[in-house]
Amino acid sequence: MNTSLENIYKDHQVKPYISPDRDIEAWLLNPKPVPKRNMELLEDNLLAGDIILLWRIQFGTFTTETWFPKYFEYTYGIDAPKHIETLVEKGYALVETAFDSLDHLNSTMKKNILKKKGVTGLSKMKAADLDQALHEHFSEEELASHFSIHGYRLTPKGEQALKEESLINQDRLIFL
Repeated sequence: MNTSLENIYKDHQVKPYISPDRDIEAWLLNPKPVPKRNMELLEDNLLAGDIILLWRIQFGTFTTETWFPKYFEYTYGIDAPKHIETLVEKGYALVETAFDSLDHLNSTMKKNILKKKGVTGLSKMKAADLDQALHEHFSEEELASHFSIHGYRLTPKGEQALKEESLINQDRLIFL
């Protein structure tokens, strides 16, 4: 970390993540540092940005292909892709199975997967029928080989952490 950054973040409990792609010289012309409160360790060494990730996951739309907004780095000081891996490793979230991730596929994708298996009558099938046909014709492993998108889901531990931190720190956790 260069000396200007060291001075800016000298009082932060945890130094924020700074992407190697960030143009530090340009940023230093008008620096907007990560707030100190966002870099204070919470229970189990989580940071405010981790709680924001849990908050995003709870909506059921966060997937392995979700794009991470820059506010995770610039406002919360975390490398979001690495932190989501840590949340999974620590048991706060999990990556859904292929069957649990079917809600992230559209009907055309589901029909194309079934066509590869030789299933007929697809044009008459509604979404629930397509899901049922996938369950009847595929194992978890076989289905997983047909697509890469998987959802994230909170575990009870993640739900509890989100609830506790949201209640305790409503004034410091700003949900975007």
